[in-house]
Amino acid sequence: MNTVEPIRDKRQIDAIRKILAAQNLRDAAWFTLSINSGLRIGDLLHLTVGDVRETPTKWRDRIRVIEQKTGKTKDFPLSATAKKALAAYLATRPEAKPSDPLFPSRKHGRPLQRGQAWQILRDAARAVGLTDPIGTHTLRKTFGYFAYTSGVDLAIIQQILNHSSPGTTLAYIGIRREDRDAVYLGLNL
Repeated sequence: MNTVEPIRDKRQIDAIRKILAAQNLRDAAWFTLSINSGLRIGDLLHLTVGDVRETPTKWRDRIRVIEQKTGKTKDFPLSATAKKALAAYLATRPEAKPSDPLFPSRKHGRPLQRGQAWQILRDAARAVGLTDPIGTHTLRKTFGYFAYTSGVDLAIIQQILNHSSPGTTLAYIGIRREDRDAVYLGLNL
């Protein structure tokens, strides 16, 4: 298995989202929710409609998930970007019941599988010129990378991602030599 890196360019994120939205609003929605929540793909794909929406017109304030990997509770608010993507997508599923999978497979109605999500993401990433190894974990790392580079305290990111140390989080989100060099070159005190 290849190690994957975060997507570090917001233009590439936007381009991937546009490609996915043109193909299928479901895919644009799970992509957007993933990069705005830091959820592992297994937890994301097992969400139900009721996890994000109380009624067809009322959104939940928070998503609460018991992580499959850690057994820990993850409780977080939906960002405006995630709500917008989910609203556009769920408008195409007016019959969806709260117990229905949020991101069902088109073939059998069960939750979209990890391998299907990877294929969808990989194809869109290649279409925008990303050549680095890509995987569904790329999205969780992208969340952490952009949180860190936007100035969020490393301890908070560590807690959100349920990591045991700051060093683990730094390695995980892919802080590169170029990122460290930019500190030296940018200070000029």
